[in-house]
Amino acid sequence: MSVEIFKYNKPFELESGKQLNELEIGFNTYGTLNKNADNVVWVCHALTANSDVFDWWKGLFGAGSYFNPDEYFVVCANILGSPYGTVNPLSINPVTGQPYYLSFPEFTVRDIVKAHSLLAEYLGIKDINILIGGSLGGQQAVEWAISEPAKIKNLIIIASNAKHSPWGIAFNESQRLAISADRTFYSNTPDGGSKGLKAARSIALLSYRNYKTYGITQQEDDDHITGNHKAASYQNYQGEKLVNRYNAYSYWYLSKCMDSHNVGRNRHGVEKALSLIKARTLVIGIKSDVLFPIEEQQYLFRHIPKSALAELDSFYGHDGFLIETEALTNIITSFFKTDVKGKIIELQRTA
Repeated sequence: MSVEIFKYNKPFELESGKQLNELEIGFNTYGTLNKNADNVVWVCHALTANSDVFDWWKGLFGAGSYFNPDEYFVVCANILGSPYGTVNPLSINPVTGQPYYLSFPEFTVRDIVKAHSLLAEYLGIKDINILIGGSLGGQQAVEWAISEPAKIKNLIIIASNAKHSPWGIAFNESQRLAISADRTFYSNTPDGGSKGLKAARSIALLSYRNYKTYGITQQEDDDHITGNHKAASYQNYQGEKLVNRYNAYSYWYLSKCMDSHNVGRNRHGVEKALSLIKARTLVIGIKSDVLFPIEEQQYLFRHIPKSALAELDSFYGHDGFLIETEALTNIITSFFKTDVKGKIIELQRTA
């Protein structure tokens, strides 16, 4: 399905006080808004994903899946800084007539939410029945549920947190160090920093999976091998795969955006901010997640008023939120079947 473009032709002010002279947002919709306008499912995507949620979240979204277009009006919008239809560092700066590159203003998760709120208004969406996101998408979802609490009826946060941790920031900084070590990053060309981006992706993968994942999927069958290991080939392959579809500048800015996530900023602290959420909330954590440890989801559960918690066993680590669609479907089904306020949803899955 082709991406639609929403154009906001007024200056868009960022949380920093800087502004974008023009704002474009790429988005996809599936299904039809019903007569009561109460069937909206809004998906907040993660770091390098795009607005085609039926492509990257198969098994949870799509015909025959839990979130199907026959029942729901599904919206997924590309985030600020990402190169899939929304204004980003490779976009043309209308002031200079040249791509922004490193002159693109830094932005926050709150800026992403503010932009998507404008899109929702454009689409005639007053209420969002279900707001769902994982990882950086979950950060957007919890931020939106705080900034417009009356608008969000049900909230699903997967493998995410209330503020980005020092551990997560350290991972992101390590990736930025890899990008900036590639001197071409400062060349202001569309493929600038490609080698650094490849290395950054390799670092990121170590946080998306874990020791057990690699032990099962990349184990050597031959005890005599001394080089050309599966794990090494896998890191190279995944790095090249991202380079072929992404750019170092978007990755750089979005990693900084993730670091900015803190719902307590200018709201008298994180716990006070979380208490503002009115949505019926499902928090899902993955026990093997290295990047967003289960303690972060337990914290959300304790401090969001009408919330339930599910802890998922998966050997895939953080990436389990994209892979374990059958388990997620079972959890979400259980959540909507009963009054689960303050409940821990028991669903165990072993590798």
